[in-house]
Amino acid sequence: MALARNRRSNRSVDYWPGFVDALSTLLLAIMFLLTVFVIGQFILTREISGKDEVLNRLNSQIAELTQLLALEKSNTQDANDTIASLQASLATAQAARSRLQALLDEGAGASDAAQARIGALSEDLEAERQLTARAQSQLALLNQQISALRAQLAAVEEALEVSEAKDEASQARIADLGRRLNVALAQKVQELNRYRSDFFGRLRQILSDRENIRIVGDRFVFQSEVLFPSGSDELNDDGRAELAKLATALLEIAPEIPEDINWVLRVDGHTDDVPIRAGGQFADNWELSSARANSVVRYLISQGVPATRLVAAGFAEYQPIAPGNSPEARAQNRRIEFKLTER
Repeated sequence: MALARNRRSNRSVDYWPGFVDALSTLLLAIMFLLTVFVIGQFILTREISGKDEVLNRLNSQIAELTQLLALEKSNTQDANDTIASLQASLATAQAARSRLQALLDEGAGASDAAQARIGALSEDLEAERQLTARAQSQLALLNQQISALRAQLAAVEEALEVSEAKDEASQARIADLGRRLNVALAQKVQELNRYRSDFFGRLRQILSDRENIRIVGDRFVFQSEVLFPSGSDELNDDGRAELAKLATALLEIAPEIPEDINWVLRVDGHTDDVPIRAGGQFADNWELSSARANSVVRYLISQGVPATRLVAAGFAEYQPIAPGNSPEARAQNRRIEFKLTER
């Protein structure tokens, strides 16, 4: 009869650990997605601000080119005014030459004086022609400069259009990459969760049914007394046997995990809040928790688990799972935790 009652009690299913496991996984996934979203928004903001700075510089250059164009137009107008004045002077000189020629025809006595006057006027006319030629040369140069400025302005406008087009394309690519990343991350998390559940299920089957070996959230927890003597980091025989079973389960499920999931088994060492006695092997609980985690990792490596898939960490007494300083609470806090997670 007692055996029958034990079987019925063993068949009862405790759904609470699974519920906690699912809830913790969901919270981690949500936090990770939020983190990716914030990082994406930060990168997008920096990209947009950089484009705004380029746009501001281009607008400043356009304003400077516009001012130069207005100045060149003013200089061109001045040159046109000078040419008009020179043309008027030329017309006056030609009229004076005509009058002198008429006077020469009318009086032979005044021929020498008229010739001298004509020579002077001719020199003045030649000087005016030279001034007109220089003015025309300056006008041609100004026209060339205006054409160059217009070409530069067109190039700047084209560059601005290209920059705006690239900015729009970049924003579209960033949004598309963000969506793809979110989908890929969600798939990886789901796959790792599935293999973590399979791993924990196999551990439940092959590990001995002991109260000091249990699942807490997404971690498999060994009480330190199962693996180590008090205050030591040397594994006892019972602990080696239990870890050998864990290594077997890990080696069985490892080939089933896809190669693109970069998984590791994290081994966390924890102690209670009782200080280490002075003069002992360890200076404090930090060293003890780290040494125990390292001992577990080395033993798993000796059982064939790849070293690249193992991580050891020590937390001393600063991550308790049971509040208070009663013997029962301290016993629960002295533990080794195993978590299958991504690197």
